[in-house]
Amino acid sequence: MNQSETSQFLGTEKISKLMLKFSVPCVLSLLVSALYNIVDQIFIGNSELSALGNAATGVVFPIFIIAQAFAWCFGDGCAAYLNICQGKKDTKSAHRAIGTGILVTLFTSLVLIAVFFPLKTQLLTLFGASDNTIGMAVEYFNIILAFFPLYMLSNMMNAVIRADGSPAWSMASMLLGAVINIILDPVFIFGLRWGMTGAAIATITGQCVSFIISLVYFFRTKTFKLGRESFIPDFKAFSGALKLGMSSFVTQMTIVIISLICNIMLAKYGALSQYGVDIPIAIIGIESKVFTVVINIVVGIVLGCQPIIGYNIGAKNHDRVKELYRSVLWCTIIIGAVSTVLFEAAPRSVVGIFGTPTNIPNPEDYWIFAEKTFRIFLSLVTFTCIIKMTSIFFQAVGKPVQAVISSMIRDIICFIPLILILPRFFGIEGILFAAPIADFIAMLVAASLTVVFLKSLKEKPAGEKTDAVLKPSKEGVIITIAREHGSAGKQIGKLVSKQLGIPFYYKEMTVLAAQESGLDKEFISGINASSPAVLHSLYLSTEVVRQAIIAQDKVIRKIADNGSCIIVGRAADYVLRNYKNVVNIFIYAPEKFRIRQVMEVYGDSREEAGKNIRRSDEARAAYYRNISGKTWGDRQNYDLLIDSSMGIERCANAICEYISNVEI
Repeated sequence: MNQSETSQFLGTEKISKLMLKFSVPCVLSLLVSALYNIVDQIFIGNSELSALGNAATGVVFPIFIIAQAFAWCFGDGCAAYLNICQGKKDTKSAHRAIGTGILVTLFTSLVLIAVFFPLKTQLLTLFGASDNTIGMAVEYFNIILAFFPLYMLSNMMNAVIRADGSPAWSMASMLLGAVINIILDPVFIFGLRWGMTGAAIATITGQCVSFIISLVYFFRTKTFKLGRESFIPDFKAFSGALKLGMSSFVTQMTIVIISLICNIMLAKYGALSQYGVDIPIAIIGIESKVFTVVINIVVGIVLGCQPIIGYNIGAKNHDRVKELYRSVLWCTIIIGAVSTVLFEAAPRSVVGIFGTPTNIPNPEDYWIFAEKTFRIFLSLVTFTCIIKMTSIFFQAVGKPVQAVISSMIRDIICFIPLILILPRFFGIEGILFAAPIADFIAMLVAASLTVVFLKSLKEKPAGEKTDAVLKPSKEGVIITIAREHGSAGKQIGKLVSKQLGIPFYYKEMTVLAAQESGLDKEFISGINASSPAVLHSLYLSTEVVRQAIIAQDKVIRKIADNGSCIIVGRAADYVLRNYKNVVNIFIYAPEKFRIRQVMEVYGDSREEAGKNIRRSDEARAAYYRNISGKTWGDRQNYDLLIDSSMGIERCANAICEYISNVEI
């Protein structure tokens, strides 16, 4: 299916069919991933290790998340970078970024081993291990830690495999690893009676299988090839990937921070309660695993819908965007409601899956705390799901500020302060009430942001034309013009175009890119204008914006292939960096001159003109940096820099004279 057919499919196919096609594989993939974290606890809890064994694995879990944070950062970043390179037909940067990413992942895993191994007792104690569980936690942790390199490489490589167009291979890698873990857990724990060591060996064996399957794929990749030169560190290429993966890192490290603070408070106030230290740690560990299953279903649905949402928001099919939101919201509400009924009505049955406590003094206290945790802590789990869904939805529509607010308001702004404050007045139950209170506050904020956004959507006028064709040209020089806002770059470009008798492209590029991608021309044209004052990189890395950038870059190359022309803006100098007959020009001017120009052209006040110049230049610089990894306006990137305050006509004449002396 080519790009135009894909666009037609995403823009016209029935919503329910699209959701099934895109979301089901994503949900299954995330559920398989969750199995790794659940299986050990189920078998451990049903063995003689019982509740204390579950508490021990619970304090090791955040260490897994730290490793995962780095692996997903490097993997998701390289995956997004690969997608961008695919669109730009850049075969050189992708394999270097991925090769460097593999090396950085391996190096990071060794650093984590070097840091964590000598500090393991202190670290696990910090995460809530007690005198009763520290021995089991260390026993489990030692084996898991030794295989961090394979675990992290497997996670990193899986993201790249998905981006290379082989999600089934990625899923098979995770699924087979999880199946191996499920098979070996009872053999090692019950059959050979290896206890925590058996659980750890089963886990790392599954991880080794996943790694081997992922490694095999890298000898048969589709859109890139790894060679010896790929593993010569290229940090310039990798830095672009790293920026794209930072959101994954922040998300995972947020989980670590929350787990750390929550476990510290549970240990502190658990010791002052009838439950002791180990029961709360064990139960919260179980709760987090169960909650992971619920939230992964929701995340899988909305992540699967991201390409559909992104395309339709870019195409300004706003009615379809609203329909998609309603469909995803109803799925989320149903999942949350079913979970709530289960947690409120049968908490003992849910916790019972993870075994019956046999090695703690008062088993009934275990069940009492389990009931309280599931009925209080998860009482507003539907709200939690909606908040998470809303955050990912805002990412899909290119609204990173709203996405960050939706994500952070619950966990960082509300939940952490509440679990630090409420236990002082209500004891350990205060920790349990912190979650629904945070959910309620965050839900109000997320709902407000969503209502405002959906009300702002207006359907594209019917019958709007986006026809454009390449202009007749001849073989010769291609001129790219980058310019500061208010420097009269467009006017100068038009004069040069007229004098040289070659086509001029500015607005025409966005129309052609709209035809190429199916996105709305105003959306493509407004990429910089819509970019927020903060979080430029996150905005430019969202899927819908990447679609627009890829289409735009493709059109720039088509224009250049058509013959001599002038192209204004859109990082054309970088897009055409491999073309030989290109002259790159940067037009600048003193601020006073530019303010005067903006006031005359747009009717702005002096203050408005200055503000708009700063905002526009900042957005252009961020766009250029995101596309090229270089600095916008740096003289080394251009063949000619010219001060337009000398006069528009004089500038045009100077450029024409320069071109006449250039050997192409």
